[in-house]
Amino acid sequence: MAHRPKRTFRQRRADSSDSDSTQEPFAEPGASGEQADLGPAEEGLPSGGGRAEAAELPRRARGRGRGRVWASSRHAARAAARLDGGSDVPESRAVDLSTDKEDGTHHSSESKDDQSSSSNTSSSLEEEFTSLVNIPDAAFIQAAYRKRELARAQEDYISLDVKHAFTISATRNEETSEDSEEDKKYQDIWEEQQMRKAIKITKGREIDLSHSSESQTVKKFGASISFPPVNLEIIKKQLNTRLTLLQDTHRSHLREYEKYIEDVKSSKSTIQNLENSSNQVLNFKFYKSMKVYVENLIDCLNEKIINIQEIESAMHALLVKQAMIFMKRRQDELKHESAYLQELSRKAETSTNRSLAIDEKTQWILEEIESRRAQRRQARVLSGNCTHQEGTSSDDELSPADMMDLQKSQGDILQDHKKIFEDVHDDFCNIQNILLKFQQWREKFPCSYYEAFISLCIPKLLNPLIRFQLIDWNPLKFDSIGLKQMPWFTYIEEFIDSSMEESKKENRSDKKILSTVISKTIIPRLTDFVEFIWDPLSTSQTTNLITQSRMILEEHSTCENEVISKGKQDLIKSIVSRMKKAIDDDVFIPLYPMSAVENRMSPHSKFQERQFWSGLKLFRNILLWNELLPEDTLQELGLGKLLNRYLIIALLNAIPGPDVVKKCNQIAACLPEKWFQNSAMRTSIPQLENFIQFLLQSARKLSTSEIRDEVKEIILILVKIKALNQAESFIEEYHLDHLKSVIKEV
Repeated sequence: MAHRPKRTFRQRRADSSDSDSTQEPFAEPGASGEQADLGPAEEGLPSGGGRAEAAELPRRARGRGRGRVWASSRHAARAAARLDGGSDVPESRAVDLSTDKEDGTHHSSESKDDQSSSSNTSSSLEEEFTSLVNIPDAAFIQAAYRKRELARAQEDYISLDVKHAFTISATRNEETSEDSEEDKKYQDIWEEQQMRKAIKITKGREIDLSHSSESQTVKKFGASISFPPVNLEIIKKQLNTRLTLLQDTHRSHLREYEKYIEDVKSSKSTIQNLENSSNQVLNFKFYKSMKVYVENLIDCLNEKIINIQEIESAMHALLVKQAMIFMKRRQDELKHESAYLQELSRKAETSTNRSLAIDEKTQWILEEIESRRAQRRQARVLSGNCTHQEGTSSDDELSPADMMDLQKSQGDILQDHKKIFEDVHDDFCNIQNILLKFQQWREKFPCSYYEAFISLCIPKLLNPLIRFQLIDWNPLKFDSIGLKQMPWFTYIEEFIDSSMEESKKENRSDKKILSTVISKTIIPRLTDFVEFIWDPLSTSQTTNLITQSRMILEEHSTCENEVISKGKQDLIKSIVSRMKKAIDDDVFIPLYPMSAVENRMSPHSKFQERQFWSGLKLFRNILLWNELLPEDTLQELGLGKLLNRYLIIALLNAIPGPDVVKKCNQIAACLPEKWFQNSAMRTSIPQLENFIQFLLQSARKLSTSEIRDEVKEIILILVKIKALNQAESFIEEYHLDHLKSVIKEV
């Protein structure tokens, strides 16, 4: 048997893109002691089929998309496993490595073609190649492997079968030393077949690729055919339009550039002028200093206003507490004394032998009342006042202990009051210095001063400082300083007067500064005193309050400022409301039987007299507001609510005589003369009709009695209140011809 010549199987160089293939390199013969032999073709395996299939497996793996890299690697591994037939047959893994170097080059070029071809071409080639090659299954390969092992065990060779395209080669430790000529012939035939197949596959791919390229070229060329025909006139027109737009844009940019150049020149010129002008620098320094000054002033006032409000509230609370003590004491004493007299009258009617049992509280209150009255009588005797009527005193005396407590509390508040601005420079707490700052601004730059509306800002800036000066101001006290005598009032007047002299404008806004200050600062403080502290039954408090309010309600009544008008209305409403409350709460004139008041020294008669004079005192205090409050308001309060409802009823129950005429004279003396200045009046005002009828009734009773001299007093009262028709009728009725001269003198 001829021996086959030795053949060296060179390892095929794997393509760089087949890193995930399952091929493994084989050692050169003799390197590892293994030999490569080529056995006969296996049964049922077509000639060349195995190698072609094994060579095609990496190509099919490389033809997959990039998104499926993991699937391609696993597919190649499974194909190699099928060729090996298991882990015990490592020889089957090198089937496609038995080709020479040209095969490797061919496969490498095929791999590159596969990578550059489209997915559709690769798919068609794989289907064509799969239809030509029948891949043996694992059972067939295992049977071939056992047959080859059996032949080697018998030291025989494996013959090549023409029907099979290739045989899976494997490296062995022992190899036959010679090949027969027949084996060489079959080997050459097999290699030639493999080369033909490779060339055929390559040509098929080239044809497909060229066909695809031609189809794309045709498509592109076909798309260009749909373009509209070229018109040179249209293109020229479009170019001209585009050129015109660009020229317009260019001219616009040139104009903007020239404008910017002019602005730069103007700015440089202005800067140079400002640097060279000393006046502008001084002006700038002045405005800057005023800005800093105003900011510091506002910061100072914002910090101090909290302390001012605290001190102001503490003083107000102290005065309110004192006023409430007097009011409550007067009402409690009135209630207990009235209850005591009623109980005394009831006991007198039932039995005269029993003594009246009085509780300790009532007894203590009565003793306190009598003690204060005795002190007042003693003081009047020492002063020589013998015309005083019981019941007209204010009864606002404090005990020495209470007076000391009040003075101590006021002293503590005033001490805290002095500490508020002790750490502040005079320029920020002195009203005169502040106004001088703004006066300098008005003198140097009047235009900017008026344009900044400083006249509206000054009252707000001065408000905390004026309130600070009014902490110790009590308009109800006799010795309280008047508003016109206060320093801040004088400073504001001087500031306004200098403005009137300097400014030639018709609309001088500075003249409203004082009225705004009064409306925003003084009127609210006066309103608080009226609502919570003022006692309308006190003549001294009422007189002092009228004095302080006259400047606001009378002197500034012609002011056209809407703000002060609203403030005046609020103050008037507060005054009227407080007087109504006094009429309802503090006026009480009891009516006792004639037997109880016949004796003028009886406690009932004394109590009734005191209450009548107390009501008459309130009547006088109300009418003191004449010319400050509207006439109809005063007539409604004084005549309608107080005279007709309380005083006339008390007079009707009194014994006619000189005492009643005296009371009527006091009532007529309280009436304002302004109400009766009309010389054409023959009938008095309607609210006095009840009072006129009472006077006529009293005159009739006195004319028939022994007391006839008081009739003339009544006629004089009628003449004073302009009840002339009623007086003439009475004179004619009672033939009092000697009194006609009284009417003629009017």
